[in-house]
Amino acid sequence: MKTLVWVEHDNASVKDATLAAVTAASKLGEVHLLVAGKGCAGVADEAAKIAGVGKVHLADDAAYEHALAENVAPLIVELMSHHDAFIAPATSHGKNIAPRVAALLDVMQISDILSVESEDTFTRPTYAGNAIATVQSKDAKKVITVRGTAFDKAATSGGSGSVEAVSSTGEAGTSRFVGAEIVKLERPELTSAKIIVSGGRALKDAETFQSTIYPLADKLGAAVGASRAAVDAGYAPNDYQVGQTGKIVAPEVYVAVGISGAIQHLAGMKDSKTIIAINKDEDAPIFQVADIGLVGDLFKIVPELTEKL
Repeated sequence: MKTLVWVEHDNASVKDATLAAVTAASKLGEVHLLVAGKGCAGVADEAAKIAGVGKVHLADDAAYEHALAENVAPLIVELMSHHDAFIAPATSHGKNIAPRVAALLDVMQISDILSVESEDTFTRPTYAGNAIATVQSKDAKKVITVRGTAFDKAATSGGSGSVEAVSSTGEAGTSRFVGAEIVKLERPELTSAKIIVSGGRALKDAETFQSTIYPLADKLGAAVGASRAAVDAGYAPNDYQVGQTGKIVAPEVYVAVGISGAIQHLAGMKDSKTIIAINKDEDAPIFQVADIGLVGDLFKIVPELTEKL
């Protein structure tokens, strides 16, 4: 069984989300990668070194510079004539591309898988992760997105895949890239951080959020996250949102400050190795998943904790 994996990248380097997707693909058989972008030959060379990769398809064209799904999907469909499955990480790009590929192939999509049981059977979360569904697909071609926190990351070295250039399918003409506002972070990236400090609506406003959460995160060398309520209230940027409609994370340590633990937030972080919750409400749902719980005023506890670190 040959599987084609979409490589998440910025035209300069491979993103971590790709590595979990490669691990998932390796459970299905032979692994091929697709690097589509502009001036991305270096990315293809880097991808070829990932352990377990047999071949890297390189599509270097201006049409793929910004990974517009409308341009990328036809390319993938063309390559699928020689592959049995397509796998993409469940990132914003992956979630945008995979449904279009599935529609063009006229097959069902299997979303956000947690495990590979066999060539046609997978598990995935449902009801915000409160239940795990086992799904089986009889489609000749499989289209799958992978939850990155559910699979180990493939080694970035040890592979000896070959790089093969493929023809571009060009501009689809149905969309165009206008611009991007990308937040540049000095802290670790949220989805790959080992420690995350997240704040909730109890932080009152953006200024309080920054003055309370940022010093603790700096002391711990942690990434900063936020609940949907905090993001909606304007305390933090959208890129910080953790949850079912935000980013799915599974760090070594997750510190939830002033977060009640709504089901959509828990769906995004409950796989964290150690969860520390700070909340004045002892009945808050967050304490049901927390390994360590501190009941009290966060405006006293957090500064004291930051000072002692």
